[in-house]
Amino acid sequence: MDKLVKPSKYNVSLTIPSSKSYMQRAVALAILADGTTVLKNPDFSNDSSSALKIAEDLGCEVVRTENQVSITPTGKIKSLNVSVGEAGLGLRLFTPVCALFGENITISGKGSLLKRPMTMMEKPMEDLGATILLSSGYVPLTIHGKLIGGFAEIDGNESSQFLTGLLTALPKAEQNSVLTVMNLKSVPYVQMTLDIIKKFGGVIENLDFKVFRILGGQKYSATEYQVEGDWSSAAAHLVAGAVSGKAVIKGLNPNSLQADRAIVSVLQQVGADVVISENEIVVSKKSLRRFEFDATDCPDLFPVLASLAANCSGESVIRGVKRLAHKESDRATAIKEEFSKLGIEVVLDGDFMRIKGGKISGGITVSSRNDHRMAFSLAVAALNADKEITITEAQSVSKSYPRFWEDFEKGL
Repeated sequence: MDKLVKPSKYNVSLTIPSSKSYMQRAVALAILADGTTVLKNPDFSNDSSSALKIAEDLGCEVVRTENQVSITPTGKIKSLNVSVGEAGLGLRLFTPVCALFGENITISGKGSLLKRPMTMMEKPMEDLGATILLSSGYVPLTIHGKLIGGFAEIDGNESSQFLTGLLTALPKAEQNSVLTVMNLKSVPYVQMTLDIIKKFGGVIENLDFKVFRILGGQKYSATEYQVEGDWSSAAAHLVAGAVSGKAVIKGLNPNSLQADRAIVSVLQQVGADVVISENEIVVSKKSLRRFEFDATDCPDLFPVLASLAANCSGESVIRGVKRLAHKESDRATAIKEEFSKLGIEVVLDGDFMRIKGGKISGGITVSSRNDHRMAFSLAVAALNADKEITITEAQSVSKSYPRFWEDFEKGL
């Protein structure tokens, strides 16, 4: 699907979708909990829908309505073949969860997930009692044995998502566990995991995010859980308001643990008018200056930060490029190549991305690379282009934010 975006003054007021990061974590915990969990304000993006299907495959009764989802474990597995779709978090989260069942479960995926290396899971899983057989280092994978606990070392340099999976599953393992974590990135995402585990009654001892001590044989209690609004989805609208008009965004927790809440500090740094209240966040356009920001812990912000930088005076510098290699696209290369088509100079300098703000050229076609966050970013960039821009593979937004184009067009 192609999308034509014309230069526009942006003015929108909307309630943002729920967090797919929290939603997937909540579904995993509901699978392991005793009783019926009720998720209020659920997310139904592709990634979250895949998580709900996994819950059903693993024997849960799942009842969906518009405003809530109930999940009740039955103890009767329906399928030994599950799919996480294109969800990187889903794969790394549900692999340890599935390993608790002691069955030979095969986990498959699709799209860009088929190109993401998963060998980092092999040794820790084996140390904790289960073996995973990968297809030349990639999915599909098959789990043999059972996750029973023990001692394992985790390299958190590439992603914290596998650590999230282990932290979620190990309280239900038979034995106590100790995880030693090296080079942990994306600490906020681990904080999110610990936060929601606690809400389901799990207890984990965290020693400065380097060592985690986990008592085995714990029970998770079913709960009623309100899924908060998604800062990752909100970021595109907030930046659009900063560069081209005004955005009033409701449904966000201003004290959220979500890493992408950092977009507020960047918008304040560049000089946008930012007003935060308990019920909404309002961002309005002003003259924008260059910024420097370390996105190592929030790499999903990179594409929309590129759109912001393109609209700032001077050269902006974003750190954390090394975190971008194994996303839905090679995002560093994607940003450099697609923004160069728009006349914006992007230089990759080791772990740094340097972007010179300037005139955004339209009248061309750019590609989202089938990457939802690139689609968001290019839509925002098009607002201040000198001519319309066509974005290809615009349907990619359904991965995390199915109604993005509907919401975006409300502001045009």
